Amino acid sequence: MGTLYMLSIFDSIILGVVQGITEFLPISSSGHLIIAREFLGVSQEGGLAFDAVLQLATACAVILYFRKDIFGLVKNIFKGFKDSSKNKLTLYLIIGTIPALVLGLLLKDFMDTTFRSVSIVAGTLVLGSVVMYVADLFLKKRKGEKQLNIITSFIIGLFQSLALLPGMSRSGMTISGGYFLGLSKEQAVRFSFLLSIPIIAGSGLLQLLHIIKNPTLVSGGFTTLSFGFVSAFIFGWISIDFLLKYLKANSFRVFVVYRIILAILLLYFI
Repeated sequence: MGTLYMLSIFDSIILGVVQGITEFLPISSSGHLIIAREFLGVSQEGGLAFDAVLQLATACAVILYFRKDIFGLVKNIFKGFKDSSKNKLTLYLIIGTIPALVLGLLLKDFMDTTFRSVSIVAGTLVLGSVVMYVADLFLKKRKGEKQLNIITSFIIGLFQSLALLPGMSRSGMTISGGYFLGLSKEQAVRFSFLLSIPIIAGSGLLQLLHIIKNPTLVSGGFTTLSFGFVSAFIFGWISIDFLLKYLKANSFRVFVVYRIILAILLLYFI
């Protein structure tokens, strides 16, 4: 099989940096990767596999960052599910993963073709901004807080599936969903990060296995791929730490403004 996806080491590093910074900030990693490819002159076609491997790198970053939470959940499973609070969180994460998993499989062909358009990204950047802006208003005006349950975790999972559209942002949608459903800022952000792990790690592993079987899917093979992976991991860690600290005392406002300005620029230059 010939090389499907032409990519230099420089391109790989830049795309890794973009992925790492934008995966967890509510500005859409998939949307920014599409935009970055336009500026780098890299083909959009065939890029979904490479993006998934970059997502695997950011999944590794979030797993390592939340290693105590992850270890606690895994340890509880091997101990026979003795901790009821950890049992509930594990169940909620499974339920919250289902919508994006099912819809991702159903929309796979569209994700690698129709959805990978700069004009679509511009529109979804605005749409996602509206959702985040309204979520911020809702958070300020609501009274009291609620806890996660089966229904709320599934609904947040539906919000996560909105991120199948490049430009919407996984973190932006899941955190907004948590705000709408009455979760505290801390709980909404924490659940958002933990919920991201199964989907982005799963898709990344599947695509990595596919590339292992067909290394010519990415030009330069694993050398090119490794540079993108490392840069995505490093900047993913940085963006996780930044967002956790930033949202403690701030709203989505700066991200909403950024997204709208970016959408306007994209529409102007398309």
